[in-house]
Amino acid sequence: MNRVRLVIFNAALGPLDYRVPDGMQVGPGSVVLAPLGPRQITGIVWETERLPAATVPDHKLRPLLGKLPVPPLRAELRRLVEWTADYYCAPLASVARMVLASGGALKGPATMTEYRLGDREPDRMTPQREKAMDALQGEQATMRELSELAGVSVGVLRGLVTQGVLEPVEVDCDRPYPRALADFAQPVLNPSQQEAANRFIHAMRGGQFTPFLLDGVTGSGKTEVYFEAIAEALANERQVLVLLPEIALTEAFLRRFETRFGVAPIVWHSSLKSTERRRAWRAIANGDAKARAQVVVGARSALFLPYAALGLIVVDEAHEVSFKQDDGVRYNARDVAVMRARFEKIPVVLASATPALESLQMAEAGIYEKVDLESRFGGAQMPEISIVDLRETPPERGHWLAPPLVTEMKLRLERGEQSLLFLNRRGYAPLTLCRHCGFRFQCPNCSAWLVEHRLSNRLTCHHCGHETRPPPACPECGTEDCLVACGPGVERIADEVREILPEARVALVTSDTLNSPEKAAEFVAQAEGRAIDVIVGTQLVTKGFHFPELTLVGVVDADLGLEGGDLRAAERTYQQVAQVAGRAGRGSKPGEVLLQTRHPEASVIAALAAGDRDAFYSAETEARRHAGAPPFGRWAAIIVSSEDEAEARDAARAIGGSRPDLPDVMVLGPAPAPMALLRGRYRYRLLINARRTAQVQNIIREWLGALKFPQGVRVGVDIDPYSFV
Repeated sequence: MNRVRLVIFNAALGPLDYRVPDGMQVGPGSVVLAPLGPRQITGIVWETERLPAATVPDHKLRPLLGKLPVPPLRAELRRLVEWTADYYCAPLASVARMVLASGGALKGPATMTEYRLGDREPDRMTPQREKAMDALQGEQATMRELSELAGVSVGVLRGLVTQGVLEPVEVDCDRPYPRALADFAQPVLNPSQQEAANRFIHAMRGGQFTPFLLDGVTGSGKTEVYFEAIAEALANERQVLVLLPEIALTEAFLRRFETRFGVAPIVWHSSLKSTERRRAWRAIANGDAKARAQVVVGARSALFLPYAALGLIVVDEAHEVSFKQDDGVRYNARDVAVMRARFEKIPVVLASATPALESLQMAEAGIYEKVDLESRFGGAQMPEISIVDLRETPPERGHWLAPPLVTEMKLRLERGEQSLLFLNRRGYAPLTLCRHCGFRFQCPNCSAWLVEHRLSNRLTCHHCGHETRPPPACPECGTEDCLVACGPGVERIADEVREILPEARVALVTSDTLNSPEKAAEFVAQAEGRAIDVIVGTQLVTKGFHFPELTLVGVVDADLGLEGGDLRAAERTYQQVAQVAGRAGRGSKPGEVLLQTRHPEASVIAALAAGDRDAFYSAETEARRHAGAPPFGRWAAIIVSSEDEAEARDAARAIGGSRPDLPDVMVLGPAPAPMALLRGRYRYRLLINARRTAQVQNIIREWLGALKFPQGVRVGVDIDPYSFV
């Protein structure tokens, strides 16, 4: 009898065995439909010997219901799923679920009806109809998606369809994408760029796993270099995956890609419409070289898509913390990208101006091949970095910009040049309190203060999304007009700029204002068109943007990232400030960077001012080595949470009380997490510090596997954690 084992998307049940009916042809990687009780579920046929043994006898097996019309998942992808689940202590089902990221894609070829505005006007115009017609100019999508875009009900749109205002359009759900051309607009590279590109092309032709660390200063043309590797992949009909850390960066990248290759690449991120997601998924999995997706640009989840002929992976801004997933399967896309390249036997390029210390150590050990671009493209010079000591030249009372920075901003405005102010703090003020009784506005669901956002007139929690309007009086003492904003956010800095430079055109750039690729594109167009004089932004402005007229960068609080218990604080501060400093002087005019700080003696601030990256990384390397921290030791975290505080505490104590007694493993905690209440759940943490030789994942699995927890308790494992809240 033909028996198969399925990975299904219920981690609690684990793999299940089924019978294959006569005439049905399935093998490892086939995506099938199977019965589970009264329901029908999707599963992936897996190699029997790679999963736990089944105990159900043959005669009790239920038959599969059908094989879904998609190509089988390749063995290389199945090995990646297994490795990710094993390394990050995650259920195999949770990782496999990411592969089948579009339910609509599993249904096979199809057509669908979309709608777009025609030339007719409605017989009777209403406010809702007018709102819909204004919002849907140039849009074509399903009725439900248009309803969401326009912010009106489906009923309003159906009325427009009846009157012929919205026209139906029958579309092929799987129509091929336009083809990118490897030789569409070949650039002229400088000698160092050409040498780097040749190394990538040679590796592409070798057909072997080759990990590269592309270490180039900001403005050195790293993108143009790895574009040449992409061109080689296109010429050989191989697929390419480019990972970007922020959706907001996508639009600028798409424009550069289209200029080089003639068409935009395929985009993959969480904001895609379901029809776009379906079309992209099926094109990526398509075995026909003439119809399949060529280049995919996406967020970290794009790593697990079923590429039919993957030939190259690029991780841009590879140092970015946002490549680490903080919930669910807590994987690091940078590291998983390297492993996918290893399974696929292809090159992978990690590109960064400020590589992670772990990546530099891998290069020093000879595991990664290091490629350096040490100077800016076109003769542009690196900006001069100076320190503004806030103890000696403090801002005026009630202000946050020191006089030297204000003077330089005025000078840039007179010259018609652009300035950028960086503060990695959204909103207007991080804390609002009552000046009468001292009451502070705190989130009811989290151990966090509510952040004032004056643009939206909201007090907001940046952890759970809770919002409320600022009240007219203090909720504690009832005093009216007593609420005080404490500390600056970017909105407050923007207001200060408008006050001291009333003639300046100011753009506020945060995840609140650039929350879609379209808004990001609008911002880039305005900045390039010289319609903006001063940019005020958070970490969104630290990377990916190229504005030739931007000659001044001011870091409002260079010490901000050094606060708190982040074990990588110094490295992250260096990376962030160096990246934003790199926005200055990218054209023909020299750039200048001013760092406002109260701790100019801090090693990271001194290294930034001196432009001595090697000295900083050397000191940080020794500190990590002494502490047994990555890359010289292993970290792992166990996070215990429950809606009942006592339940969470007791579970954490039970875990701590049964800790393993091993010479190469140290367990710290349990202790309340710094964010002790998050989204209504009380949290405790344990931190594991182990030597590189320790089998941390096996230790944790055996340790936690021997314990039972109440139903309301969640126990999460974070291997190589980046967040310690």
